[in-house]
Amino acid sequence: MTTLRPRRPLTLRDVSEASGVSEMTVSRVLRNRGDVSAATREKVLTAAKTLGYVPNKIAGGLASQRVNLVAVVIPSLSNLVFPDVLGGISAELDDTGLQPVIGVTNYSPAREEMVLYDMLSWRPSGVILAGLEHSAAARAMLTSSGIPVVEIMDTDGDGIDTIVGISHKRAGREMARRIVAAGYRRIGFVGTHMPEDHRARKRLVGFEEGLAAAGVPLEAREYYQGGSSLLKGRELTERILTRAPNLDFLYYSNDMIGAGGLLHCMTHGIAVPGRIGLAGFNGMEIVDGFPLRLATMDSCRLEIGREAARIIAEHADAAGTPGAGAGERIELQPTLSLGDTLRRG
Repeated sequence: MTTLRPRRPLTLRDVSEASGVSEMTVSRVLRNRGDVSAATREKVLTAAKTLGYVPNKIAGGLASQRVNLVAVVIPSLSNLVFPDVLGGISAELDDTGLQPVIGVTNYSPAREEMVLYDMLSWRPSGVILAGLEHSAAARAMLTSSGIPVVEIMDTDGDGIDTIVGISHKRAGREMARRIVAAGYRRIGFVGTHMPEDHRARKRLVGFEEGLAAAGVPLEAREYYQGGSSLLKGRELTERILTRAPNLDFLYYSNDMIGAGGLLHCMTHGIAVPGRIGLAGFNGMEIVDGFPLRLATMDSCRLEIGREAARIIAEHADAAGTPGAGAGERIELQPTLSLGDTLRRG
């Protein structure tokens, strides 16, 4: 992996040199004070965004110029995956003197930029954020922050500093392999159509690669937008089976809609896993109380949170110096549980 290590924190002088105006003018623009022409203001703001400069809101008298906070940026709180991740982070930071502060992006790159800008202006001791896909402005801010940065949940791509997660492509391929090995051949997919849910997209890519390697096509797809729910899983399962009644397996992008699909099958007397097999993803506890256990794959949520927090805690003292991060790639291995909805091959 090519690692972009954080360099020294940027200063007003860097923005001044990049924009061609004085440091005092840069300061006035960034504090939104003083009489500055629109053209000059635009030059300064463009230079600051390109460099990834974030103003320092900490009082100048604070010796370390850092606070004992860890910025944690996640796409959603309603998605049951991320509370487990936060639990792992919080547990690992206990007794370290570091406190996590949460920012939510709602899967929006523009909102991620805003959240990072606000959080980095308080000079946290480290950043933990979900995913590897960020806007150019967000990457510039993180690269120039001079603090440890840990991107979590995904290892399929290049990181800014340290990566902790699983390979979603490999998870999709492994699920396809097990489904085909169990004798299923007419396979459909039900999942999210959110363009910024990159991890779900990568799992589907890996899943299709795994099916193709076995000469099995993906025969039908049903997509939804917005959050996951049992009701949505029931509705989507009914819809895809109405369109393609001969399907003998459904792979869901997460356990919540997969559990809804299981409810649909149980309600309508569809034999699982004989007539149709089902599998989800994430290893959520919510499915443990069903009469049948949904086949699923654990996404290592708690472990990812703990490992990311450990790295931040170990490297927080280096914040503000060149190469402050760990620069590691840590790939965890998810566990496949066949449950009661996937035949043993």
